[in-house]
Amino acid sequence: MTYCVAMRLDRGLVFAADTRTNAGVDNVAQYRKLHYWRQPGERVIVLLSAGNLAVTQSVVSNLNEQLADPNPPGATLFTVPSMYRAARLVGDAVRDVRRQDGAALEMSKGGFSASFLLGGQIANERPRLYQIYAEGNFIEATDDTPFLQIGEHKYGKPILDRVARPEMSLGEAAKLILLSFDSTLRSNLSVGMPIDILLYERDSLDLNREARIGLDDPYFKQLSASWSDALRTAFASIDEFKI
Repeated sequence: MTYCVAMRLDRGLVFAADTRTNAGVDNVAQYRKLHYWRQPGERVIVLLSAGNLAVTQSVVSNLNEQLADPNPPGATLFTVPSMYRAARLVGDAVRDVRRQDGAALEMSKGGFSASFLLGGQIANERPRLYQIYAEGNFIEATDDTPFLQIGEHKYGKPILDRVARPEMSLGEAAKLILLSFDSTLRSNLSVGMPIDILLYERDSLDLNREARIGLDDPYFKQLSASWSDALRTAFASIDEFKI
């Protein structure tokens, strides 16, 4: 299991993903689940992945092979004209892997499991954000629902539902996303640090704000402690229930 979340804001996009994978309590490993491609001044594309690691790695490899081919048979992430077409391309890559490995995986206990968050900006188009399913179809984030999650998302969702707004600054959104990770880490051992986080500023068409947050990160430790104190204070300030 994993946890990935992304937000589409008026000022850009924020992405975050944990790095823990496990195939049982005695088989825990660390893999990067945040991937990106860029052509400075022209496009930025970011992909977060969750699910069967072999499936998600195959999808990313397919996308990279298309870019490495000097004469690709079709569109690539560097030639699609819009983020919608980029989402279609990733969906096609998911279906290709399913055609190759789906039957064998469906016979196993885990089945064919993969989901992705795709976001970015191409040329003058506004930044866009999509969630791509194992079937290759997808939905897009909107102003009413500016964030999308995949993986073990139920513990981090309540705070995002209450606070997330498109007009937030990138820093505010990053703080909110890290709080959702703090809740998830406290409640589910299958999600683990370090956390990869990336902030994209609208119309910059480049990436220069990326970090990996580990267990000893001073900001995350302060964030977690401050949030716990604030919750306890808020709880104590509410009248107790009487019957």
